[in-house]
Amino acid sequence: MKALQGVEGRIEWLEQPSQTCDVGQIRVKVAAAGLNRADLLQRAGLYPPPPGASQALGLECAGVVTQVGAGSSWVVGDRVCCLLAGGGMAEEVVVDARHALPVPDGLSLAQAAALPEVYATAWLNLFQLAGLKPGEKVLLHAGASGVGSAAIQLCKAFGSPCWVSVGSADRLAYCEALGAQGGVLRGEDLEGLRDFGPFDVILDPVGGNYAALNLDLLAQDGRWINIGLMGGREASIDLAKVLGKRIQLIGSTLRNRDDRFKGELLRDLQQQVWPLFGEGRVKPQLERTFALKDFEAAFEALASNQVSGKVVLLIEPQLAE
Repeated sequence: MKALQGVEGRIEWLEQPSQTCDVGQIRVKVAAAGLNRADLLQRAGLYPPPPGASQALGLECAGVVTQVGAGSSWVVGDRVCCLLAGGGMAEEVVVDARHALPVPDGLSLAQAAALPEVYATAWLNLFQLAGLKPGEKVLLHAGASGVGSAAIQLCKAFGSPCWVSVGSADRLAYCEALGAQGGVLRGEDLEGLRDFGPFDVILDPVGGNYAALNLDLLAQDGRWINIGLMGGREASIDLAKVLGKRIQLIGSTLRNRDDRFKGELLRDLQQQVWPLFGEGRVKPQLERTFALKDFEAAFEALASNQVSGKVVLLIEPQLAE
């Protein structure tokens, strides 16, 4: 089989051994794979896969089950989307059966490939770790990103008003159309977030240079969930504010969680969120798809920070669409 691999800052479509499908696993013919910032970091040699995971790129994909290991309830022919620690950008992938979800009715496999990573990330951090309750106010930095797009819709569906920071007026309008109450443009009026606060929860993929402002924006007993370092890995914070407001600062990653944790997370996601797709209350936000031969352009699009929603790579276009 072939897969996309990051090699010394480049991406190459290379042969690699096909995996065996063991007990509790399924083999999936990949139709499409979602791109994430982790793929950009891995390509640059800055974010290697966890031990034992595929070295190929891709943290999420969608396709059709072609083989089922003992102990799984999936059957050959099922349409699934999968959360992965790596390997989604490939002709096929072998995955823990607990890490696959059924493709919601009415969605293409290209659309489904844009779901697992971002909805799992948003659900884990807002609702499981932060314990978000209806009526609590949320701030989403990078609100037009894939995770931000999912988080806005989940906040709206579960009754928590949210605001965003984004990079342009068009992206702010995009977020408001999804359900955000409003927001500001980074680099122009980030301090304007004070007009909307204080916030009970901040979901932050930026870190670094946003840290001091986050502390000021949080309400008493606020929760600051840091999921990325786009703004740098170091920050100076006033610990007196952390104590005085009883703030919880939680660092969170998903890729290196163990199989059982991911399985339980996806089971919760299927029960709590997947029905919302059928009701039309949440939708995949797929901005652009790219043919496999154009994978470099797909990565450039994501790296531009001009994408609202998700970028998906079509591995098997006829199957994906």
